[in-house]
Amino acid sequence: MADYVLTCCSTADLTKEHFEERDIHYVCFHYYLDGKEYPDDLGRSMPFHEFYQKMSAGAMTRTSQVNVDEFIAFFKPFLEEGKDILHVTLSSGLSGVRNSAMTARDYLLEQFPGRSIVIVDSLGASSGYGLLMDKLADLRDAGSSLTEVADWAERNKLRLNHWFFSTDLTYYIRGGRIGKVSGWFGTVLRICPLLNMDNVGHLVPRFKLRGKQAVIKAIVDQMEECADGGLKYDGKCYISMSDCPEDARAVADLVESRFKKLNGKVEIYDIGTTIGSHTGPGTVALFFWGRERAE
Repeated sequence: MADYVLTCCSTADLTKEHFEERDIHYVCFHYYLDGKEYPDDLGRSMPFHEFYQKMSAGAMTRTSQVNVDEFIAFFKPFLEEGKDILHVTLSSGLSGVRNSAMTARDYLLEQFPGRSIVIVDSLGASSGYGLLMDKLADLRDAGSSLTEVADWAERNKLRLNHWFFSTDLTYYIRGGRIGKVSGWFGTVLRICPLLNMDNVGHLVPRFKLRGKQAVIKAIVDQMEECADGGLKYDGKCYISMSDCPEDARAVADLVESRFKKLNGKVEIYDIGTTIGSHTGPGTVALFFWGRERAE
């Protein structure tokens, strides 16, 4: 058994069961729905479908990252058990949560000078961040030390490709990622933007496709272009989606039909309430290992 624990934020958007099976511990972000606070606890406090239905009905959302005190309370029991900690955070390009984790680390190491807490910025989000955590669990289970796993994460995290599209631009307009005029024309013309995550963890629009079928084909085309080995890709592939299971299944079916050597079937997860507060319903994200992300 490893002498350290592997931890992350709930924004890695896997299931509670998956985290438990892989022995990955998580700390919850928070979100507000019409002013009421909830934990982003993987759909346990509020089922994802209900959450997105409320958003579609006009409920206002905002999010809150894990604060320093919460990190201290989360980390401290592991240190008291004599365990070191490797914690991987949501992308610093999307959140300041890394700073909270670092502050908590510095405070706790004064109390536990013989222990180690290593913080890694995933530069990722949602189930792409989750796919990184899954790989780190593989390395830990194979006997790699905390330092070896952390070093591998730093060297390889930009190889985790994040591509996604949305069929509903409402929340991108509301969040300022798309201008109101562009968003209005995009809605009228059925434009579905195809975005990815760059090398500093920011979301960047790359293509504008007209119609759902076009963007579904385009996102899988990007996997063919960018994945390790192209169509010979033999790694894992994750999808996350916000209350649009038919669209997610259409992408998964196309991936499985093209990539015959995948490591298992495509795994589909829900976009959690923190990330989903900003995307709204109708978003599908595709994650795989491949070409290192650039600007």
